[in-house]
Amino acid sequence: MEFGFFYHTGENEQVTIEKVINNNIVSAVDDTGTEIVAMGRGLGFGAKPGDRINEKKLEKVFYIQNRTVVEQLKELLVNMPVEYLEMTNDIVNFAQSEMKLQLNQSIYVTLSDHINFAIARHKEGISLENAILWEIKRFYKQEFRVGEYAVQVLKERLGVHFTEDEAGFIALHFVNAEYGTNISDAANFPQMLTDILDIVKREMQVAFDEESLHYERFVTHIKFLIQRIYRKEVLQDEEAEMAQMFRRKYPREYDCSLKVASYIEQVTGSEISEEERMYLLIHIRRVLMDESRNS
Repeated sequence: MEFGFFYHTGENEQVTIEKVINNNIVSAVDDTGTEIVAMGRGLGFGAKPGDRINEKKLEKVFYIQNRTVVEQLKELLVNMPVEYLEMTNDIVNFAQSEMKLQLNQSIYVTLSDHINFAIARHKEGISLENAILWEIKRFYKQEFRVGEYAVQVLKERLGVHFTEDEAGFIALHFVNAEYGTNISDAANFPQMLTDILDIVKREMQVAFDEESLHYERFVTHIKFLIQRIYRKEVLQDEEAEMAQMFRRKYPREYDCSLKVASYIEQVTGSEISEEERMYLLIHIRRVLMDESRNS
């Protein structure tokens, strides 16, 4: 089953109300037993739990598989215009279809809540500077593109003008939804990437060619390593013999990988396996090969 908004097709569905959220929104269960959020003008007016939904008033339904997310969404919709959820749905669809991002369903709640808060800030004349905007644009280009799209949607539909600082904040919500972390952790990732690259530059005395394929692959590898750490999916030591071979053949790169691993362990509190250090070594070696060819 897909998730998100679907317009009611007029087919004969047996939808039973579980909870009235407001006059236009109810929590309900469809004829397959799936919990949904149903919307339509006057849909909840005078209704009570156990009632069948008035088919003539049903306009849209919102499907979410995760029950916790459903409950959080209900709480939000009590005091939030449904239009914000609709915009969130369209932005998420863009991220998935155009940017091919794999997202946790929590994005529907976190992004809707963020949009609600951002608009409230804007009405009060409060503008926040994004201290890590440069790092977000540098390391999370796809997510930042989604942030830019979101800012454009807000401008077109609500007439609210946000700067690229806000696009950066929105981008972090998509990083969070990809990694399965919380937003405060996601906000640390760009600085972690910067620090790791600085360690490699310092230890290997290398100036990165940021246009090279190996540099891009190294950055991507670090991002996925961080993702595996927070998801507790770190690679186990299944290639011990190969790791020892690389350690003997490339001692400088190995020492550098140890320093990178030590930094990651210090920041995240998670231990990095020998196999993960081996892959760090390999990517460091490839970046050095680029440098030697260009020097």
